[in-house]
Amino acid sequence: MMRNPFTAEIQHDQKDASLAASAASGDKQALEKLIRRHQGWIYNLAVRMVLNPQNAQDITQEALLRIITRIAQFEGRSSFRTWAYRIVTNCFLDSKRGPIENVFSGFDDYGDDLDAIPNQDLRLAPELEPDRALIIEEAKLGCMLGMLMCLNRDQRMVYILADIFEAPAPLAAEILNITPGNFRQKLSRARRDLRNFMNDKCGLVDPTNPCRCERKASGFMKQGWLDPQKLKFSGEHLQRMKTKAKMEVEPLDQFADKAYGQLYRQHPLQEPLEGAGAGMDRILVRLLDSSECHQIFDL
Repeated sequence: MMRNPFTAEIQHDQKDASLAASAASGDKQALEKLIRRHQGWIYNLAVRMVLNPQNAQDITQEALLRIITRIAQFEGRSSFRTWAYRIVTNCFLDSKRGPIENVFSGFDDYGDDLDAIPNQDLRLAPELEPDRALIIEEAKLGCMLGMLMCLNRDQRMVYILADIFEAPAPLAAEILNITPGNFRQKLSRARRDLRNFMNDKCGLVDPTNPCRCERKASGFMKQGWLDPQKLKFSGEHLQRMKTKAKMEVEPLDQFADKAYGQLYRQHPLQEPLEGAGAGMDRILVRLLDSSECHQIFDL
C-alpha cells in the first residue's frame, strides 16, 4: 500500500495527476497503476464505514468503477486526491445501508447491549489457545468499530478522515465539499459523542470501567459477533502495528481527543477478503474488463 494519501507530500499528488491525465488520454497501464495506488486505502476507508468486509469490498468496487468511468472529467483544477476521494466518499455516503449498519441505532442501545453481555473469563478450546491474543484483539477491534457505527454517516466519515486517517481539516473539508467551519463542527460532535461513550464504558480509556475486551470476548462469541475461526479485523500486520502504536501512544492518564483517535489508528490495515492482495486484484481485473472500461479505451 502506498503512503497514506491524506498525509502524503504534494509530490505524490502530482504523480497521481500525471497518471490521471495519461489514463484520460487512453493509457490503460496508467489507469491500472493509479487504481493500484489507491484501492487499498479506499477499501480500508470502506471497512470503517460499513464494518462488514464483504460490503466494504462491494462498495470499494463501485467507488473504483465511478473513478474509472469519470477519469476523463478530471481537469486538474483541484488535486487528484480531492477529486477522487470526493467521488469515493459520496459513493459511501449514498450507498444502501447494510444489515449490520441497521443493527446500530445509537450509543444508548449499543451500551445496553454491551452491559447485557456478562464479564467472563475467556476459555478457549486447546487448539485456539495459541490465538488467544488475536481473539482478544478481534474483540477490541470489533467493539470499537461498533462504536463508530453508532455515529451517523456524516459524523463517521468526518471522524475517519480526521482522526483515523489524519487528513488535515482543509483537505478533508474540500473532499466532503463543505466549509472548514462546518467540518470542524461535525468533527467536534463526533469526538464528543465517542468520548462520552468511551469514558462511560470503555476500560481502554478508564481503567475503572468494568468493560474489558478479554472479559467480553466469550459473550461476543455466543452472540455471533466474533468467530475465532474467521477473524475479520486482526491480521498479520497486528504485531507491527501494535509495536508502532506503543512508540507513539500517549499515556492513558493524558488522554485527549488525539489519543482517542490513536486507539483507532492502532487498528491494522485490512487485506481484502481473499487475502494477500488477491481480492483487490480480482476487483481490478473485473473493472478493467468491464464494458464501461472497454468503451472508454476503445478495446
